[in-house]
Amino acid sequence: MAIPFKYTLRNFRSRKLTTGITIAGIALVVFVFAAVLMMAYGVEKTLVATGSKENVKVVRKSSQGEISSIIDGETANIVKSLPEVAKNAKGEPIVSGEPVVIINLEIKGGGMSNITVRGVTQMAFILRPNVKIVQGKMFNPLMRELIIGKSINKKFANANIGDKIKFAGDNWTVVGLFESDGNGFESEVWGDSQQLLSAFNRGNSVSSMTLKLNDPNNFEKLQREFATDRRLQQFEVMTEQRFFELQSEFLAIFIRVLGTFITVIFSFGAMIGATITMYSAVANRTVEIGTLRSLGFKRRSILTSFLVESMLITLIGAAIGLFIASFLQFFSISTLNYNSFSDITFSFALNSSIVISCLVFAVIMGLVGGFLPAVRASRLNIVNALRGN
Repeated sequence: MAIPFKYTLRNFRSRKLTTGITIAGIALVVFVFAAVLMMAYGVEKTLVATGSKENVKVVRKSSQGEISSIIDGETANIVKSLPEVAKNAKGEPIVSGEPVVIINLEIKGGGMSNITVRGVTQMAFILRPNVKIVQGKMFNPLMRELIIGKSINKKFANANIGDKIKFAGDNWTVVGLFESDGNGFESEVWGDSQQLLSAFNRGNSVSSMTLKLNDPNNFEKLQREFATDRRLQQFEVMTEQRFFELQSEFLAIFIRVLGTFITVIFSFGAMIGATITMYSAVANRTVEIGTLRSLGFKRRSILTSFLVESMLITLIGAAIGLFIASFLQFFSISTLNYNSFSDITFSFALNSSIVISCLVFAVIMGLVGGFLPAVRASRLNIVNALRGN
């Protein structure tokens, strides 16, 4: 015989104070857990959105990022001449060879942080049409001028239009502010490729190359070109989206591991709270339990009833925690990306898998916290329970 669910709901409402405290503890734990997962997913989402499935990235094999990759001028010319590379109306290959360097910039609130400076050609704006100047103008390729991403402008000092940033022994003038749909490029500073190469005495060697295929189906052909041509075998080719996805992996894993460790510690407190609440429920309802047993309800029905009650408490707490965590999507934070060694700004992001993970985590806390009290309730002697012992 199964105990009616309304019995569980009635008992759930009878201990408002202890139940409320337990729900608050569960909500806090789930909020922290959700915030960690949202942070990691936000990093991934921002960097994956930086790349395009239609663009292809060329870097040196085994390089951890663009700053540790070098492509010499001869190789760059070979890549531009490959038959799979798309051309514009003038017959020019749609390829952008990009030197990438890291410089220090002062944070508005104090302190210093690394930022990425990317040298680009005009082809870069054809490859990335979502990059748009929203204030000021485009840099002059003949001058030491820069355009800066929106995130750099918000966080760093001397990053407004008209300001000068000193690096490579010269002053570079900020002439424009750009947006790129909230992706990782907004955490970069862009200037002319040749100006950057000249400033750092790099000759014609770039850090990476981004190109467009004349046919998306030719990607495998391009990969074979790099595998069979001895001059290209020390370089690797992948979609731009995949490249930036790999750049996010280490940071996202680090956030998840550290955050989950902290959450698990907090969860012990929440489970202890749930256990105390359920033990209190058993102690206050011994006569009721004895009556149920004398009416023919089986031990497993008593056990199930108390477990359901415990899980109901944790699920309500999880719902509250997720609701509060959902407001984090309106906030952006920045951190150091350990692959690029530069500052990246990203927003918290929520998806269905995070919601499911939080609910599963809450159910586990409910089961662990409610199991021992539920077992005790199911094992009460009928006669002693009816006497209130």
